[in-house]
Amino acid sequence: MKVIVFADVTDPWAYIGATRFERAAAMFSILTGEPVEMTFRAFQVPVDDSDDARARVVAAAKITGIDLDFDDVLAADSFDAWRLLTWADEAGPGFQRDLAHQLWRAHFLEGADIADPFTLATRAALVGLELETAEALLASTEYADEVRTQNETGQSLAIDALPYVVVDQRWTLEGMQSQNDYVQALSQMYSEQQGDSSSDA
Repeated sequence: MKVIVFADVTDPWAYIGATRFERAAAMFSILTGEPVEMTFRAFQVPVDDSDDARARVVAAAKITGIDLDFDDVLAADSFDAWRLLTWADEAGPGFQRDLAHQLWRAHFLEGADIADPFTLATRAALVGLELETAEALLASTEYADEVRTQNETGQSLAIDALPYVVVDQRWTLEGMQSQNDYVQALSQMYSEQQGDSSSDA
């Protein structure tokens, strides 16, 4: 199954939901033997910064095993981060996912500035990407058009909650769900897919 996850590295719900979905996808693959190929794409929605909303997101994060630290979070434009993530997606399996989690941790757990080129380049190096290539990319405008296209695609889908998951260009799951709900949804999609295949045979 091919999955596109629209998310943002400055959105806490996207962080929690994407983490849950990844775990659900791994469990689904163990149960069915069907691999799930995930790709992250850039999209932003307004984030509720009220105390009540933060309390809800912190509680949801703890259930997922993530300790958010909003006291040290630095407001940041994630555009350059997404240019780097788009490049990482082309570098080989796993690089983009690992970099996304590095950036989420940097932003929400460590108080790092993920709009800073040095922060971005060093995080890329931590996941095995070439530091000098990352630095050169960030000093250029490379992948800017691709990131704009990703955001335009999200707008065309009328996304208003993250993460927004598109499975095989056919099914969508909007907003954060429980890990179990994600497993059940993937299993149902897989069953429908298998049913379609057998009826076409």
